Amino acid sequence: MDKKSKKTESILDAALLLFSNNGFYSTTIPDIAKAMGMSVGNIYNYFTSKEVLAKEIIKYSSNILGAEIRKVNEEECSVKDKIRKIVALYFEMASTKPQHINYFLRVYLANREVFKDGCEGMLCVSAFVTELMIFFEEGVACGELRNQDFFSAFGLFMGYLGGFVFLNGENVLDKNINHYVDDIALNIYNALKQQ
Repeated sequence: MDKKSKKTESILDAALLLFSNNGFYSTTIPDIAKAMGMSVGNIYNYFTSKEVLAKEIIKYSSNILGAEIRKVNEEECSVKDKIRKIVALYFEMASTKPQHINYFLRVYLANREVFKDGCEGMLCVSAFVTELMIFFEEGVACGELRNQDFFSAFGLFMGYLGGFVFLNGENVLDKNINHYVDDIALNIYNALKQQ
């Protein structure tokens, strides 16, 4: 990775953390520049506006999660095992890099007006969504999952994961979120499997 790419990634990481903690509108380019030890003008050499930066962050975060799910998709194991691995990696990310999940929930979903130009539909989260589509298609093709509308399956899967991450973030769970991986994975599998 060249120097400019490393700096771009560093800016994305710093802005991701600030946006996910403070929200989109409460975070300014000067805040990001200060966190980076850069001038405001230099940030604008990398990203022409806060909105452009916000869109790049959701793509960046989606690419990271999508790459992890791709690794699971490429493994030779049952759909049931893949579900468990996806749940485990999502909960692990929520524990070790919560800014990625928080950004999706607190910035991307909560400020759709910021993402309306260039991120319509699922365009900016396509790396993540594509890998889940592949997972569902392969599960149906091998006969383990029932054939259903993608959004029904996706909503069920992400509803479980998002709900538990939310409960964890609100400190409602009485155990570490990773304690629930097996139960959540089994619930998702039972809800999606071929009857």
